[in-house]
Amino acid sequence: MTQTLTAKGAATRQRIVEGAAEEIRERGVFDTTLDDVRARTGTSKSQLFHYFPDGKEQLLLAVAEFEAERVLGSQQPHLAALNTWEAWQSWRDTVVAHYTEQGQFCPLNAVMSQVGRNTPGAQAVSTRLVERWLAELAAGIRHLQAAGEVGASVDPSRAASALLAGLQGGVVMLLSTGSSAHLEAALDVAIENLRRS
Repeated sequence: MTQTLTAKGAATRQRIVEGAAEEIRERGVFDTTLDDVRARTGTSKSQLFHYFPDGKEQLLLAVAEFEAERVLGSQQPHLAALNTWEAWQSWRDTVVAHYTEQGQFCPLNAVMSQVGRNTPGAQAVSTRLVERWLAELAAGIRHLQAAGEVGASVDPSRAASALLAGLQGGVVMLLSTGSSAHLEAALDVAIENLRRS
């Protein structure tokens, strides 16, 4: 939304987004209707369309943004404090635990599939998520470089990109097979390569 919301309006909009996210987690994207969201959040049809005048697609995009925040939030406080190898290990363990617990249903993936990954809105959500994730990983690598724990020849941005690509590949394989082994291997090898650099 481009309009400025009051505190009450922002809270109502957030309640709708969170309610829609929970409905999607329980029912799936295809089986969640706007009426389901209204019933869950106690909002009227006019309220729903006040905050999401373009209907379900606009609401799904807001849910995608919410789920993207959850992706990063699930990795805190470790992601923001990758300043020791112990911190990296804690982050790695948190990531594996999160995706293992999540299992073969990824809410963000489900919503993005429905919105359409190639739409400008979906690409903007994905781009913001990836940029923030990469920035945190690269900052951690730079911190270890400053401490002499990672070689000066390592490009932090490139190393972070490779690590995140491996992580995402591991998540896709978990979604496909139900096994976290590939995700664990991708993270372990990437972190070990950093340590050896």
